[in-house]
Amino acid sequence: MEEALLPLAMTSDSRPFNQQLPEPPDPRCVLEPQDNPELAPALVCALCCCFGIIYCCFGYRCFKAVMFLSGLLSGALVIFLLCHKERVLETQLSLEVSAGIALGIGLLCGLVTMLVRSVGLFLTGLLLGLTLGAGALLGTEPIYQPPSAWVPAGGLVGLALLGALLTLRWPRPFTILGTALLGAAVLVACADYFLEGLALGSRLGQRLQALPALPPLCWYSWVLLGTWPALGALGALAQWKLMDEEHGGHANVVLSHQRRHLQILRSRQQESKWHRTSPGVGLCEGSYRRQLPPNARSPADSLAPSYLQSLRERHLGPGNQATAPHTILDLDSDCGSTVPLTTPSSSTQT
Repeated sequence: MEEALLPLAMTSDSRPFNQQLPEPPDPRCVLEPQDNPELAPALVCALCCCFGIIYCCFGYRCFKAVMFLSGLLSGALVIFLLCHKERVLETQLSLEVSAGIALGIGLLCGLVTMLVRSVGLFLTGLLLGLTLGAGALLGTEPIYQPPSAWVPAGGLVGLALLGALLTLRWPRPFTILGTALLGAAVLVACADYFLEGLALGSRLGQRLQALPALPPLCWYSWVLLGTWPALGALGALAQWKLMDEEHGGHANVVLSHQRRHLQILRSRQQESKWHRTSPGVGLCEGSYRRQLPPNARSPADSLAPSYLQSLRERHLGPGNQATAPHTILDLDSDCGSTVPLTTPSSSTQT
């Protein structure tokens, strides 16, 4: 039985028939950085990069500055969106007026978060929960599609409140974690702007709206998204290291101050003991007020008064104690003797 011959089909493809060649890459996923970015957004991104590095590596060490920046940027962003998108007093505000109002209220919010520690910690926890929620929304795109917009919104609010409560309960570890992850997210967002024009940011907005049938992310978007937890972990480790070094230096300073204080107390105690004299000690005339060191004393300096008295009675006798002109004995052990203990040879001969 003869095989049926299939008709040939004419195609416009220049590749040979049945030749297995790779498909051309998707033009949407070709990495093409922006050639001439606008000046104002580029400056804002550069400034945000600086803030991200400070947050990521020095968040806990520069606590007051970070709290001020968090309050300033959060308050200014929220007020700017409200003033620019919504109608205020039945009038549409211009961009400059909205920016001025947002800046003023942002400065007030920054001062409050900097001066009131609990407010700053609460805001840090909120930002930590929102950052984790945004990363979870983007990371679970291939495996989960929210049925409505209320699901991602509720998840973000719940994570934000949970992060705020945990930060108020354990300030140090969650402040380090929150600032590190937030700084890493800011750095990734700036890189996303320069590489693909905020593709991750637009995808996050689409996920919040629960839009169906979204095109898959490109490979470099997944690479940027994967660098976020890596940068956050490195920033947290750097902050822990700096905190340990600062704690060790502070402990050394405290120990040095304590040792110096103890030395001062000991010297004062010695001076008080030195100047403290009894009625019969240290008041004799012709004696030394200052005691000599132990290695500079002679054996006669430590003679007891009873021994001196016995020597005087032995050499002079009991009847000649008051008439001896050449022997002057000091019975005070602190004052010591002022002349030799023995009388001259002429007096002993008489």
